Amino acid sequence: MNNNSINDDICCPPFEVSLWDDKMLEWQNKPFIKDKVFTFMFMPIGFGNVMKRLNEKVNAAGANIPDWLCLSDHTSSWNMDLYLAVDKEIPNANNVNLSGKYYSKVYEGPFKDTGKWCKDFEKEVDGKGMKVMKWFMWYTTCPKCAKKYGKNYVVILGQVS
Repeated sequence: MNNNSINDDICCPPFEVSLWDDKMLEWQNKPFIKDKVFTFMFMPIGFGNVMKRLNEKVNAAGANIPDWLCLSDHTSSWNMDLYLAVDKEIPNANNVNLSGKYYSKVYEGPFKDTGKWCKDFEKEVDGKGMKVMKWFMWYTTCPKCAKKYGKNYVVILGQVS
């Protein structure tokens, strides 16, 4: 196997922990496109298909996905809203903007640790004298790339007050 075939099997860029761990972000009308993923007990069904659909719209518009940022909002055990960062308005997409102060913290490990991560995140935010108003998860790589990189980084971003 040559290096090109190894790189061809990686679809997600390496994640830079230092840019997102324990950071305060201030967004003013940060552009995203929004879509939905059906979930069964919070487990996404067809996530890859939704990501392909969003990526096709971004490519057709000649746009970019800054930082490959894709936020997940688990609205219920049956639905997850996705917010894919873009650098311009995308035709035929649900264009939305997010504004406010956000705190981000990076976690690494299996998804079964999500409950522990959320408790830790809430403790971190409380310790900084803030409250979480809205939660987002950023699954930084697909499962295949996480396995290849040997790390499964997940960022929790909370809109804080």
